[in-house]
Amino acid sequence: MNIEHKSFKPSDWVPNNARFPVLIYRPAIFDATSSDFEEAFEENGWTGIWRDGVFDYHHYHSGAHEALGVGRGTAKLQLGGPGGEIIELATGDCLLLPAGTGHKKIEASSDFEIVGAYPPRQQADIQTQAPSAELLAIISSLSIPGNDPVVGATGGLKEFWR
Repeated sequence: MNIEHKSFKPSDWVPNNARFPVLIYRPAIFDATSSDFEEAFEENGWTGIWRDGVFDYHHYHSGAHEALGVGRGTAKLQLGGPGGEIIELATGDCLLLPAGTGHKKIEASSDFEIVGAYPPRQQADIQTQAPSAELLAIISSLSIPGNDPVVGATGGLKEFWR
C-alpha cells in the first residue's frame, strides 16, 4: 500500500487543517468491497460507520476527522475547498481527512459507494460556511486518534500525524 500525504492551506472560506495532512491510501485494501472497509474501520475502533456517496458541494467537518473508503466505483473529489486539488479515487482507495479539510464530489461512476467513519468520541458535522473562532478552536483541539482506520496501531496516521 502506498500512502500519499497532502497539506492544504486555508482556501476561500474553508479552513483545512494546519496540523495534519490528508492521507491517501492507494489501495488501502486490494479487491475491496464496502464490507471490507466497514470491517477494517470497526476493527480499528472507528465509529459512526455509514455507506453512501460524497456531497457535490464544498463542506468540511469541524468536530471529527473522517475516513472515507471507496467500496466500489470511481470518483473525482476536490480536496482543500474552492481552488483545491482534484484527486481520482478507485475501489480500494481510502482517504483520511483531518477535521477542517474541505471536500466535494466533482464526478463519480454510477456504482460509486464510499464508506465513512470517525474516531471514537468525535462528532461529525457538516459545515458550509467560514468557521467561527469557536469552530477553529474545536478543529485545532482534536487529538490524534489511537488507531489508524486502515492499518491500526502502527503506520498511517501514526507516521504522518505526529
